Amino acid sequence: MSETLKIGLVSISDRASTGVYEDKGIPALQDWLSRALASPWTGVTRLIADEQAEIENTLIELVDREQCHLVLTTGGTGPALRDVTPEATLAVADKEMPGFGEEMRRISLNFVPTAILSRQVAVIRKQALIINLPGQPKAIQETLEGLRHADGTVRHVGIFAAVPYCLDLIGGPYCETDAAVIQAFRPKSAQRPARPN
Repeated sequence: MSETLKIGLVSISDRASTGVYEDKGIPALQDWLSRALASPWTGVTRLIADEQAEIENTLIELVDREQCHLVLTTGGTGPALRDVTPEATLAVADKEMPGFGEEMRRISLNFVPTAILSRQVAVIRKQALIINLPGQPKAIQETLEGLRHADGTVRHVGIFAAVPYCLDLIGGPYCETDAAVIQAFRPKSAQRPARPN
């Protein structure tokens, strides 16, 4: 039995949520996931303002009521006064997963010294993994997928390599990736035979 992975996609932006400009976060996430995931998945999208209570309520709704296994947020993770995504994420958490934030900043430091200003966090709420991603589409892809040399070989593994096994450990569906985009890592004991095409 193959359970469909349910993913909450949350774009947090005052201006995009009020129609001042078009949201680019959710389309970037949908595009990347459609290339990266080899298992069936469905997305639940939310475009909201940078308001802590609204972010908390949205995360709770996606995990508790929509039963999402994974929630990816984009935006609101800098040092500006309006950036409260990490605070809202930590407020609804059962456990913090600090390795994700550390690695996201490490990847971004390959490009900009201001990566150290990013405050992305990842947490577990119930049986769901919630990850704060950067706001820019290019940075979203780099963070999830990692970096490659000119010949296509992997230079720096993206954070999504660890997501499927994390979902296994918290009771989520078994999720497979397209290795050409991102190779999911699992210990041998946790691997299942590849599904026939």
